[in-house]
Formats: sequence, structure tokens, C-alpha cells
Amino acid sequence: MLNKVASLGGLFAQKSDHPLANPRELRRVLGELPKDNAFKALDEISGWLESLESVENFPVGTLYEVLEQFEEAAQPHLKRLSREYFGASRLSKSEENRLWSINYDFWRRIGAAYERCLLSVGEKSRPGELPKTVLPNLSVRLIVAVGRALKWEQFHYGPSQDRRWQSLGQALLAAEAAGVAGKAVALAGRSGMTSALQEYEKVMIFQAASLDSLLPVGIELAEHVIAHFLPGFVFTAAAQIDSVYWVDLKLAQPPLRLARMPGQAEPTQRFLKPGTAHAAMQAVLETLERGGDMPPEINLGGQYPVKLLVTVFRHLTNYLSPIPPQRLHDRHRVTHRMAVLNGLVNAFVVFSEEFGGKPAGLPSETWVAENVSRGGFGALLGNAPGDWLKVGALLAMQPEGGENWLLGVIRRYHRFSEKDGRVGIQALATKAAAIEFRIRKVSSYAAAAGTPGLMLLDGNEPDEFRVVVPPLTFDPRESLEYEKDGQRFLLTPISLVESTDDYELARYRRSTLG
Repeated sequence: MLNKVASLGGLFAQKSDHPLANPRELRRVLGELPKDNAFKALDEISGWLESLESVENFPVGTLYEVLEQFEEAAQPHLKRLSREYFGASRLSKSEENRLWSINYDFWRRIGAAYERCLLSVGEKSRPGELPKTVLPNLSVRLIVAVGRALKWEQFHYGPSQDRRWQSLGQALLAAEAAGVAGKAVALAGRSGMTSALQEYEKVMIFQAASLDSLLPVGIELAEHVIAHFLPGFVFTAAAQIDSVYWVDLKLAQPPLRLARMPGQAEPTQRFLKPGTAHAAMQAVLETLERGGDMPPEINLGGQYPVKLLVTVFRHLTNYLSPIPPQRLHDRHRVTHRMAVLNGLVNAFVVFSEEFGGKPAGLPSETWVAENVSRGGFGALLGNAPGDWLKVGALLAMQPEGGENWLLGVIRRYHRFSEKDGRVGIQALATKAAAIEFRIRKVSSYAAAAGTPGLMLLDGNEPDEFRVVVPPLTFDPRESLEYEKDGQRFLLTPISLVESTDDYELARYRRSTLG
């Protein structure tokens, strides 16, 4: 794309002669964007945005007009690529990265360009300065763009740049100084009215919701839920007795939980509490848990499975509550290496008596546990595996120097660089048995091939066993049967605890046969 720009015959000899400074050229560029190839269209727009980054004397008034038109032209393509990102059941890693990068790069670049415009509002020394009358729209566009970049960073669980919060804060402070922070504006390609204050609140609540324990589709859904219940949240310039989160608009620092008051009160500090939003979200959650329908007035931007709706509403009512969740068990710092295997197949091998727990030839990773509690532990990843690492991944783990394997699930994931990250792991069991289960039909014992799975031998409710089996195995109408040490057992289904693309975790009651 940049080669195309650079080849336009000396147009960069005078930096203000960039082709996009000419309205006729801009119309031509917009008119030639592919209509039926969203990826190519967005790639071309991002290329033009990149070409503007090095042009110091581009008239800022013209720049703002160019950015507005590019953003509006990009809207249908962004929507289409977003649908592709979430619509496919299982994207390859390369395709996921391709879609992620094109979306993220657009919002990152246009956000930086809008910030450049904001810094030029009212400057007399700049050619084509921006009048303050653009602030209602400009501040909204800047906050939306930076918020979108943060969201796409969250889809990859980081790394996130704290300086984005300074950019967001500058936009809101500028709008407040001009008295337009709450002024409602309409943006082309989007329904409804919004304001700089509303958009900042959305991003702050999104950050406060601790979404690193949700999959990307859950994060996307959470954003829609937050937008709907936004009027119930309370955002103030002074701390209230029940404020839960706070932020300083002038700092490059994300919102923090208000465990104690900031050391010094500042006019740029803002505070947040859930207000009536928590009770409203809780009411919807209770309706869904009883088997009711989503209220028709709630627009979530699409259709979602009930199970996902329940998961996201449960998460939001937990983290955006008047009293956010507290840690159930004390953490103890450790530094201990451990071997890690991914997935049910590998876990079946190491828990199988046939192999004696020795994973010869299995693709293991080495992670470093940095803290441990009764519920699980946190681990550092020196070189995060890109293909399978995600929230919900099933792990078999063996501490260095130990003989026993543990079974766990990744519940949180955050990257603090491109390769390094941190995971929170819930321990499912310290003892498990690899078993070949057979489905016992109502009429007769099924002679079909067995289903490999894991029976968890500790951490269960009385008279129950938890079982990990391949996807689509659990059926509340079907019992499982297996044989152990010459004795046959029957597992009667109780409930499905968790279902992913890779495994199911279910509860059963055991009885003996014959």
C-alpha cells in the first residue's frame, strides 16, 4: 500500500502536497475502495492512514475531514470482518491473526490520528487549525477509536498500553473544558446518539469488568451488555461512600479498584459505582437461569446461546457489583518449574496406568508457577504457545521433581509482551483415572467403541464423581458404564458443569453393576 502512495510522482516533495490533501484525490481514493472485499478495503484505508503519520505539515482541518470520511467508509467493512472473526466456529491461528491484525491496526492508527487533531484544536501556529466547535464529535471519535483498540487488545489478552488511558483522559478533559462532554452527537454509520462522557464511561466499565477470564466472543457480548445498562452506572468527579473504581484522567494508568482512597485528591480524578445497573443485570441473569428469554428491549448486536448469556451476565454481576469479588484463598509466593501438557488426549495418556505417567514424546511446555493457593495457582509463560493457549484450556501439569500429575483449567490469561504472559489456573483434581467409558443405552449395553475420559478422584461432592469427556458426549438421558479391576460400574448423569470445543466436564453418581 505504501509503495502505491510513494509512487505518486514526487507528491511528497512538499509534505503538504500529500494526495489526500486534495479533495478530488480523496474522493477518487474513497470511490476506488473495493466494495466486495472487506479485507482489501480496510487494508487500503489503513495504508493511507499510515502514510499520513509521517506528514508533519498536513493541514489539520483537512486531516480531520479525511479521518471522518475514512472511518465512515470503513464501517461496513469493519462489521463484516467482525462477523467473520466471531462467526466461524474454529478459525486457524493464521486466519485469526489476519482478521485480528486488520481490525486492530485500523483502530490503532485512526485513534492516533484523531489524537493528533485534538492536540491541534485552538493552536494558532498550525495551518488550518481546528475550531473548538469540532470537539463534541472529535472527542467522541477519539474515545471510540482508542476504546476499540483496547477491546481488540483484550481479545488477545494484551499486551495493553497504559498510555491509551492518557489519550482517553485527554479527550474527556478537553470536552469538559469546552463544556461539551455531555453533548449528544450522532455519528454516521451508527445508530443513536452518544457523547464523550458516555463513551468514556463505557471504556472504563469495560476495563473494570476484568474480562480476561472470558473468551473473545464473551468479551464482545460483555461490551454490548455494558452499553445497554450504562445509564444505571454512576460516574462522579468526587468519591462517594460506595464508589468502587477510580481513575485519574491525566495519568497513563488504567482504572483501579478503590480499595482505599487515592493518596491525594485531584480535580482530574473520576469515580465509578454500579448504581442501579447491578440490580438490573442481576434480574436478567435470574430470568435466564430460570429458563426465561432475554428481554426484547436489550439489543446485544446479535443472537447468542443462552449458556454464553448466562456466563457473561454472571461474570458482569460479579465484577461490577457494589462489593467486587474477593479472593477466597490466600496466595503464597513460590518459584517452581512444571511440565505442562494441553488437552484431554495428552491428559489421558499421563493419567493412564498403561504409560506409568511418563509422557515420552508428548509435546510438553515448561512454565514457572509463581503463586499457589487452595484453588489453584498462577504461572509465568516465557514463550506462550500460540496455537492452543486460551481461557478454558485443559491442562495436565507435573511439578519439577515430582511424580504425580495435576489436572487444571486456564481461567485467566494476560500477556504483558508479545511472547511473555501470565495465566491463572484452577486446579480440578490432584488425582484422576484414565478410563474408557461406554454409553449404556436404555435398552441394552452399547457395544460401540469406548470413549476415553478422565474420572476425577478428589474435589467431588459426596456420592458424586466428576468426569472429563470429549465434546458432545454428555447426555442427561444416557448413563456411562466402565470396568475397573474386574468390577463394572454405572455412572448416572447429574449435570453438565462445563462445555468447550475441546472437552466436557460433567457430574455423575456412581453405582455398581452385577
